Amino acid sequence: MKFTTEAVGYVSNVFEGKKDQMVSVAAFVTEKGFIPAELVQNEVSWFYENLGIDDMYFQQESVQTIAQHIMGLYGAKITAFIKNEQSLEINLERETDDGAVYIHTSRPGVSAINGPKYEQKIDKKYLDNSSAKGSAFRLESYRSFGTVSSTHSTTLRCYFIRKCEFITPNPTPEQAQDIRLVSDKYFLGKAAENTLEVYQKVMKKVLHRTGPLIEMFDVQNSREKRLVIGFKQSTTQSFFSAMSDLYHFYELYTTRKYVEQFSNGVTVCSFYLNQIPNSKAAPIEASIFQVIKEASLIYCLPTTPLQSFFQTGKLSVQEAIFGHVGWIFSQHFLNRLGSEYQALSSILDVNNTSHVEVLTKIKKRLRSDTFTREYILDVIKLYPDLIKKCYYHFAMVHHISAPENALGPSLSIQRLQTIPILSEAELRKEIKRTVANNQEAMIFESYITFSNAVLKTNFFQPTKVALSFRLNPDFLPEIEYPTKLFGLFLVVGSEFRGFHLRFRDIARGGIRIVRSRNPEAYSINLRSLLDENYGLAATQQRKNKDIPEGGSKGTILLDFVNQDKARISFEKYVDSILDLLIVGESPGIKEKIVDLYDKPEILFFGPDEGTADMMDWASQHARERGATFWKAFTTGKSQSIGGIPHDTFGMTTRSVHQYVLGIYRKLGLDEQNCTKLQTGGPDGDLGSNEIKISKDKTIGIVDGSGVIYDPAGLNRDELLRLATKRKMIVDFDVSKLSPKGFRILCDESNVRLPDGTIVESGFKFRNEFHLDPLATAEVFVPCGGRPEAIDLNNVHQLFTDGVPRFKYIVEGANLFITQEARLRLEKAGVVLFKDASANKGGVTSSSLEVLAALAFTDEEFYEHMQVRNGVIPPFYAEYVKQVQQIIEKNAELEFEALWAESHRTGKPKSILSDELSYAIVKLNEELRSTTLWDNVPLRRVVLMEAFVPALLQKVGLDTLLKRVPESYVKSIFGSYLASRFIYKYGISPSQFAFFEFMSPYFSKIQEN
Repeated sequence: MKFTTEAVGYVSNVFEGKKDQMVSVAAFVTEKGFIPAELVQNEVSWFYENLGIDDMYFQQESVQTIAQHIMGLYGAKITAFIKNEQSLEINLERETDDGAVYIHTSRPGVSAINGPKYEQKIDKKYLDNSSAKGSAFRLESYRSFGTVSSTHSTTLRCYFIRKCEFITPNPTPEQAQDIRLVSDKYFLGKAAENTLEVYQKVMKKVLHRTGPLIEMFDVQNSREKRLVIGFKQSTTQSFFSAMSDLYHFYELYTTRKYVEQFSNGVTVCSFYLNQIPNSKAAPIEASIFQVIKEASLIYCLPTTPLQSFFQTGKLSVQEAIFGHVGWIFSQHFLNRLGSEYQALSSILDVNNTSHVEVLTKIKKRLRSDTFTREYILDVIKLYPDLIKKCYYHFAMVHHISAPENALGPSLSIQRLQTIPILSEAELRKEIKRTVANNQEAMIFESYITFSNAVLKTNFFQPTKVALSFRLNPDFLPEIEYPTKLFGLFLVVGSEFRGFHLRFRDIARGGIRIVRSRNPEAYSINLRSLLDENYGLAATQQRKNKDIPEGGSKGTILLDFVNQDKARISFEKYVDSILDLLIVGESPGIKEKIVDLYDKPEILFFGPDEGTADMMDWASQHARERGATFWKAFTTGKSQSIGGIPHDTFGMTTRSVHQYVLGIYRKLGLDEQNCTKLQTGGPDGDLGSNEIKISKDKTIGIVDGSGVIYDPAGLNRDELLRLATKRKMIVDFDVSKLSPKGFRILCDESNVRLPDGTIVESGFKFRNEFHLDPLATAEVFVPCGGRPEAIDLNNVHQLFTDGVPRFKYIVEGANLFITQEARLRLEKAGVVLFKDASANKGGVTSSSLEVLAALAFTDEEFYEHMQVRNGVIPPFYAEYVKQVQQIIEKNAELEFEALWAESHRTGKPKSILSDELSYAIVKLNEELRSTTLWDNVPLRRVVLMEAFVPALLQKVGLDTLLKRVPESYVKSIFGSYLASRFIYKYGISPSQFAFFEFMSPYFSKIQEN
């Protein structure tokens, strides 16, 4: 194969053996006899010389394959003649392990709704899964410049897919910057110098950003435009085929297109765009400008269930994707309980566990049965015109106006200007007039609810990786969400959907990845996602009573087919939320969005299930994007960038174990003689540190790999070995089990236990072992597991002949036990401390990590908080030690307060825990609005106690007050006084108690 160079792009394919091959093909076709001998030469000549197929085809294909394709084309002509059809349908393909060739009839500018759908197939089979670490495939596609015959206007589209052979398969970071070292060998031989220069620049930018890079170039001496798009491999799906739908919508087509893979993990696509003949659309420049703007939408959500409306021109890409987001919103936020449930809940006694059980079952059934996602989607698809009108209602508020120096309004803005926009009242009337019943009306009215709730969004941002929406949570029904949220974020990506909920402006909480083992589990996780997030954030709010931040939580639910995309989903989640926190100042990249909230906003993210190793990236990414708050943006970071990892220092466990030790202390128990069951294994943060810090007789552990059990007590040295190495119980040396001990792994089946019982499913046994009669111990410490693992439906399984199988429960894992089940256990005599009280060490550590980040300059932070080359700064070591002491002290104070209140009032500790949290939070809010804060000498005395001593010694109070935002310091002041007062005087103190509590502080003022 030889190449001829173009001014721009790739060198053209020239096959020198084409004439000789043509003779051989004609001979082969003649021999087969399918085409009359007198017509063979004409058919072969037309195929070679008039059809206009790229020479690459003739170079790659064998004589036999080409002959078969010519005969197939002839057969299609005969069929069309017999059926009196004006167009031909031709579909030819050849697939091997190293690539494929596809040829099919294709009308310029028209998306294929039916038929083989080769581009979708290419995406799914070759491009979506291309990876520098595995197999990668490049693509060349050409449109024939001739027709299939003199009597038919049909043209062909050819696709050539080829497995990559990289120059340097595993490049170093330095090599990864050089296109000539990371390219495929074939591409390097074909690419013109101009293309190498363009791709080099694109590649370097892609390596340092999260989303796509989109650029347009003129093709010399032509109206044709070249669109170049680069992005990181595996960060989007079905993008190649979705881009075709996008430019077809604007009456554009491609003469050729390329997809190149590089061994540094970058994909670059080139599309050579033209306007279809006799088009009545806007000039090609305007159309391509709109394609560029909407390509990032396609990158975010390449395909949706409303794709067919976009492909047929019934909805624009913006309208279709808005319709998809509205569908997701309605799945989670439609008020499904209704007035009947509210009336029933007001009649029943919430303190009666039987009544609560009935209400809980009714709530779950109403939420799952009333509006299923399938039913909602079916209704939405019936009324595309309503989707369009609901979109205009949204876009008229949030569409970013064209910059002053723009040549004119974009096509999307022009569309908004030409279509009558309905008021909200008119839109509601239009919905009721159009739909068939009240349920259908509720679905479309949820679109209005959504639009009205959006305070800001990146939907119209020129570049983005996922769609994010900051919502005003006032629309949430109080009956379902009794404690009002302060802020709510909805994030939608091609691999996931996610939420971030917070109860105060300044709030903290972890970001959790939610995985699904099978489709059924995904459906359950999807239905419960919002409620689980709300519950986790509410628990966090109660936990955070000792610290200045309120409670928050983020969840990321991976789509079932994207369970391997946790890292990509997290990065998109973070980046899209940053779009709403950082003011855009880069025209064409990150522009200033419509902000109805109109206040600075900062979120604090922490580690949770599945994200512990991602905090470093989030902090550094915020820094790269110019966020001034990058040091405090995430907690649980690596020590090298100033983090205080919870697992390394056992921060969460230090709080949980204080409650276990408190029980031993109060009841005079010897820890070494107490039996214990633990969920959450030696591979996890809480599980591993609980093993390291305890001295009990652990009889059973449940983790992600299975169950290990020994009634004689599991070998502690072996447990410590696993905990130190962070390994699951699958690595436990079973030779160290007693004769009655056993280990059952999740993937095992039909295993006989020492007592003769047959375990049919190891997975089911693992999930339910805490309910098994074998799981009987004095102490139960859940250190991991799914929320609501124990609820009213199964709590009876924790009893044997009416006697609880556990005497003492300290709930380390969040929401492991429902409140109703906790009350049932406490009523039976179980000493139980719930998650909101026990599991607060991590949040305290995170809060103090943020405080250090706010207190130091970048230079001081580098010197005092960043561990470099294994050398721990003296300040860091002392600070961590004092943080641990504060965690243990706070846990001890709350334990003592709950124990005393329980004995004084006789109330369950699960209720007292909430009442104590509410009392502290309420008093904190009241203190912040009193004149106590205005008393500067008092303020200084309190803050000298509240701030960490090491920080006061290093920075000084005056400098701290200058650097730390006043709102944050005010929260420290209020939370410290409120928590210390309630811990000392109880939930219902006398009216003189606060005066007595404050007297020592006023005395200190006089002394000073």
